[in-house]
Amino acid sequence: MPEDDTNDGWYSDDMATFGDRLAVAREQAGLTTAELAKRLGVKTSVLAGWEEDRKEPRANRLTLLAGMLGISLSWLMTGQGEGPEGDVEDVAITPQVSDILAQMRLVRTQMTQASETLARLEKQLRKALQDPQ
Repeated sequence: MPEDDTNDGWYSDDMATFGDRLAVAREQAGLTTAELAKRLGVKTSVLAGWEEDRKEPRANRLTLLAGMLGISLSWLMTGQGEGPEGDVEDVAITPQVSDILAQMRLVRTQMTQASETLARLEKQLRKALQDPQ
């Protein structure tokens, strides 16, 4: 199989693992492992374990990762869906802009989670109103 020339030959969409996709998305977002780990509230060694496919994050961390990195959860898990855009070298993002974008992604993820919680509570309320005790 010929070596893929993108990303210095180490990354190929066909052969990428979860850890590979996570590392590429983190790099595309302009974040170091330590920076992303801090934003997620995990140890750097834990995030490194995810990127090296030695460990797997819990579902809530997966959702946060996707939101913070601006990728779809589907792409992160399977490689299918909305992945990172462009090459790191093509984008000149200052650390301040990168931080703002990461915060915006986190808020978007939190809003999605809050919306899902609200929908679940509304369903419970409707059921409680239909079945008075």
